[in-house]
Amino acid sequence: MNAADELYWDPYDHSFVVDPYPLFNRMREESPVYRNERYDFYAVTRFAHVQRGLADWRTFSSARGDILELIQSGVELPPGTLIFEDPPVHDVHRRLLARVFTPRRIATLEPQVRAFCRRALEPVTGADRFDLVEAVGAEMPMRVIGMLLGIPEADQPAFRDRTDSALSTEGRGRMEVREKEDFGAEQFRDYIQWRKEHPSDDLMTELMNAEFEDENGVRRTLTDEEVLTYCTVVAGAGNETTGRLIGWFGALMARYPEQRRQLAADPSLIPGAIEEILRFEPTGPFTARYVVQDAEFHGRTVPAGSAILFVQAAANRDPRRFPDPDRFDIHRVTQHMTFGVGAHYCLGAALARLEGRVAAEEILKRFTDWDVDWNAAELAQTSTVRGWKTLPLVVEGTRR
Repeated sequence: MNAADELYWDPYDHSFVVDPYPLFNRMREESPVYRNERYDFYAVTRFAHVQRGLADWRTFSSARGDILELIQSGVELPPGTLIFEDPPVHDVHRRLLARVFTPRRIATLEPQVRAFCRRALEPVTGADRFDLVEAVGAEMPMRVIGMLLGIPEADQPAFRDRTDSALSTEGRGRMEVREKEDFGAEQFRDYIQWRKEHPSDDLMTELMNAEFEDENGVRRTLTDEEVLTYCTVVAGAGNETTGRLIGWFGALMARYPEQRRQLAADPSLIPGAIEEILRFEPTGPFTARYVVQDAEFHGRTVPAGSAILFVQAAANRDPRRFPDPDRFDIHRVTQHMTFGVGAHYCLGAALARLEGRVAAEEILKRFTDWDVDWNAAELAQTSTVRGWKTLPLVVEGTRR
C-alpha cells in the first residue's frame, strides 16, 4: 500500500498480517478514530486513546467478549469467564485466580519451567536446522499450563491442539463462533471429576477447594461449571500467546544479530529484551470492546452500541510515546500496552515474562548464531493473535 492508496484496514485479510505497521502508522496519523463500514467497527490506534479506552470498563465493556466476532455474534458467554466480565463481578472472579498468579508464586515455578524448556531443546541441540515453534514455542507453554492445571502429560498436546484449532481462521478469515459457545470447556469435565477423588497440588484442585465471597455476598466454593470456565481461560491464554512470544524472539534475534550477540554475552539484558519484543511485536495486536455509552476520541464520537478495537500494536509504536518507535532496541526502557491496562491487565503477564526469559536464556546457551529460512516460515492465520506457525532456524553456531 502506498501513500496514494485509500486508507483501508481489513483485520481478516492475511496479507496485512505480514507487516501491518505501515498501515497502522497511517491509521494513527491520518485516521486516529478509524471506521470500518464493511465489518461495522471502530478502531483507535494512538497510545493515549488505547490506554484510556482499555482502562475505562464503564464505557467500553468486556461483557460481550474481547474479540470482534464474539461481540457481534450475540452468543451467550459462560458465567465466570473473567476476561468477558466487568467489575464488580469480574473483580470477585479475578481475585480467585490472582491468588495463584502472584509474582512471588510464579517465581517459584522457574525451576520447573526451565526443566520443561531444556527438555524441549534437548532433541534439537547440536542440530543445524530446526523449527523453533515446533520444538519450543508449541511445546514449553503447553507443559507449563498442563503442570499448573494438573493435566496428565500424555493428554497435554490434545488440549493445546484444540485451543489452536478454535483460534485458527485459516481458509475463512473470521473466527467461527457457535451458539452456546463453550470455548473448549468440555475437555476439562472428566478431569474435574477425577480430581475430586484425586486432589493434587495444582490449580484445578485449588480452584475446587477455594472459599470466597461471591457478588451476592454468599460464602461458597466454585461450582463445577465455574471451575470448567477458569481452566478453559487459563489453558487458552497460557498456551497461545506465550508460544507466539517465543517465536518472535527467534525471528527478531535473526533480524538483529548484533543485539542477539549482546544478549548472549550478557544474559542480564534478557528481561529488557523480552519487554522490547512484547512492545515491538505484540502477540495480541488488538482488543475488542462493546461501547456502552457514547465516547469521544480526537473530536469524533463513537456511538453507544458499537464495537471498537483498541490496537495495541499501533499504540506500541506511537511516536508521541516512544522515540524512534520503529527501531528495535533491547536497551529501550518501555511501558507498553501489550498486556493491557486496568481491571483486565493480563493476569498471566508474570508467567509469560518468566517463560519468555527462560526460553531466551536456554536457547542462547545452546545456539550462538542463527538465521531463519524465511521462505519456509509461515505466520499463523488467526484474528486474535499474531505470530509464527512455523519458524525454521538455520543454525550457524552451536554451543556444545
